[in-house]
Amino acid sequence: MEGAPPLLAVSSVEKAFATSEGPLAVLRGVSLRLDHGQSLALTGESGSGKSTLLHLIAGLDRPDAGQIRLAGRDIAGLGDRELAGVRRGSIGLVFQQYNLIPSLDVAANLAFQARMAGRHDPAWISDLAARLGLSALLGRYPEQLSGGQQQRVAIGRTLAARPALVLADEPTGNLDEASADGVADLMLALVAETGAGLLVVTHSARLAARCGARLHLAGGRVAP
Repeated sequence: MEGAPPLLAVSSVEKAFATSEGPLAVLRGVSLRLDHGQSLALTGESGSGKSTLLHLIAGLDRPDAGQIRLAGRDIAGLGDRELAGVRRGSIGLVFQQYNLIPSLDVAANLAFQARMAGRHDPAWISDLAARLGLSALLGRYPEQLSGGQQQRVAIGRTLAARPALVLADEPTGNLDEASADGVADLMLALVAETGAGLLVVTHSARLAARCGARLHLAGGRVAP
């Protein structure tokens, strides 16, 4: 929509952590923009601030300075309860740790986030399961799955809720090349089909090249 704010606007964000030797600056004035339907790969060496930035955008931590706006709303200034509501309703998170619920089978894990968001759609979840190669595993529990299978369940759980913004931290890191390509296909298809935005932290040049744009961090700053 013309004149509408971008899906995500990060402006001059700074973040430091306390250490025994004093504050350690991790992010130094980082800015980025992501529109509906776009995908952006966030790359950089370990320690460059990629995961810290992702956590700030997800509302899991707060910046020391700067703004983080989601659809025009400054989420950095929200209270904990409001932030939890934004995460539940608008943001989908895929981290390296699968965080599956051990007592739930694959089918229930896939549906969990969608139920929390009030957007449970059995047909959509069935489609996701098929596209992720999970249809034959719906009755299994996380401990009965390989690492790659657990990662696909975690990705499916996130996408099942149809979030406006998908934040993914190394989503294909535990998958072989063929499986990684399939997962990338699915995430990028979701962006195209629903108008969601995708911000993915990755060390994979293969995955980064498939995103619509790329932002490289070095020393807590956006590299030229």
